[in-house]
Amino acid sequence: MAARQRRPAGSRRDGRHDGRRGVAARARGLFDAFEHLVGGLGTALLALAGLLWLILVAVTCVIGLGLLLAPTVPRAVRSVAERERNRLSRWGPEIPNLGPAPAGVRAALADPAVRRELCWLLVHATLGLFLGLAALTLVVDAVQDITYPLWWRALPVEDPAPTMVFWDVHDDAGAWAVAILGVGLAVCFLVLGTWMARLQAWPGRRLLAPTADMDLSLRIAQLSATRAAALDAHAAELRRIERSLHDGAQNRLVAVTVLLGAARRALAQNRPGAEEMLERAQETAEQALAELRTVVRSILPPVLADRGLADALAGLAANCGVPCRVDVDAPGRCAASIEATAYFVSAEALTNISRHSRAGHATVTVRRAGGRLSLRIEDDGVGGADERHGSGLTGMRSRIEAHDGRLTLTSPPGGPTTLDVELPCGS
Repeated sequence: MAARQRRPAGSRRDGRHDGRRGVAARARGLFDAFEHLVGGLGTALLALAGLLWLILVAVTCVIGLGLLLAPTVPRAVRSVAERERNRLSRWGPEIPNLGPAPAGVRAALADPAVRRELCWLLVHATLGLFLGLAALTLVVDAVQDITYPLWWRALPVEDPAPTMVFWDVHDDAGAWAVAILGVGLAVCFLVLGTWMARLQAWPGRRLLAPTADMDLSLRIAQLSATRAAALDAHAAELRRIERSLHDGAQNRLVAVTVLLGAARRALAQNRPGAEEMLERAQETAEQALAELRTVVRSILPPVLADRGLADALAGLAANCGVPCRVDVDAPGRCAASIEATAYFVSAEALTNISRHSRAGHATVTVRRAGGRLSLRIEDDGVGGADERHGSGLTGMRSRIEAHDGRLTLTSPPGGPTTLDVELPCGS
């Protein structure tokens, strides 16, 4: 018989690790799908309200009242559509907002974007609402039915069956039958949940995206804004470097010059204290050299250029004021400017966490997929971070948008705080 080849222990461990990562990714995908569906349910309810308002205005046009209310319809439709654009942009490619709707009914009807929004309103208020309610019902009923054997005896005797169960439950066998039904509902969501979320988002991505000519205009405006942000970020960086050199190394070098001059005069006049002045001059020169190294590292850290983003972030985590875990899965190297941006955003964020968050733990996660570098920085602190109140977030956003990237901050009062960054990184 042929000897069976043994698989190395390290390979078995890697296989189990990959399996756990696959299960975790699948679970995270299902949670994301449920979150998308519930968020879509919210905008579907708004779309239903907008559709009912449209019908009401159309009906009251018969008596003339609707003619007065007609200009409010494009604004209401645009408001609901913008909320859906923002929702879809958080979970995928960005759909830019279009701004205020055209004034006047005739101008609005002549606008292709408004007509597309009206079509989306009808679809999302019906199909989107149905999918959101179906997903919510599946998940809630699955949890209810699976746990039913634990609490069914507490129900009234005259109404012993839970929702969506069409038989009476009088014993444990009936209760376990309900639990089996709950497992079936859970399996339905496991199979259909991601598909339902994509189907619910599909009309919005098709109908709410700008047309080609409008997309080009928006893109030009966006590039102009990011170019201005890049110039502002560059100017701010130059001012920071100049200030660091002027207030630090330059002043210390001036002190070295003064001390060396005093020591030279003391030696020429054979006065005591020359050796002490030379020692102070040497210490000041060493401090100036250390500050120059700090400025150089702030421009581009040598560890980032030599060993890559993972090791550079590990160094930041080691020096962070709170325990920090780094998880990097980004094969290959990105452009130096992209890696530098990711590094400095992480450094600024971890500094803010150490100073302001009162967190007990922080996590830095980096992933590269589909030509995008994703950076997520999380902490379990008190939250409440606000870009309008300083904390360096405005400078971070300018630096990210200068690379055509995106920054999303989630920091409710009480925490936790999550900073999501996406940067283009080639394919």
